[in-house]
Amino acid sequence: QVQLVESGGGLVQAGGSLRLSCAASGRTFSNYHMGWFRQTPGKEREFVAAISYGGIATDYAESVKGRFTISRDNARMTVYLQMNSLKLEDTALYYCAARGVSTSRYSTDYRYWGQGTQVTVSS
Repeated sequence: QVQLVESGGGLVQAGGSLRLSCAASGRTFSNYHMGWFRQTPGKEREFVAAISYGGIATDYAESVKGRFTISRDNARMTVYLQMNSLKLEDTALYYCAARGVSTSRYSTDYRYWGQGTQVTVSS
């Protein structure tokens, strides 16, 4: 069992930056591949970024590539999402998730989820 808690969300103006954190507890964090997803009301949960258990491999949705950076600190059992040049369309509830096999872009592949942190981008 892995427990995940996101933090760092908030209200930011378009063009600004935020860094989300996801703190893990429970089983060995370094065994898990991690992902960030986001969701807005009435829409499907959307893939944002993923990182392999060792932090070597990363993957990004086209909509955030070049603006967002995923990273992890296994000693601190935390995964981060640095979000720069934020746009209005980045407004969403952001979730982190963990899975044990490999990175994936599909939310149904992830076993463990946090409760989410809200990011609101204003004009």
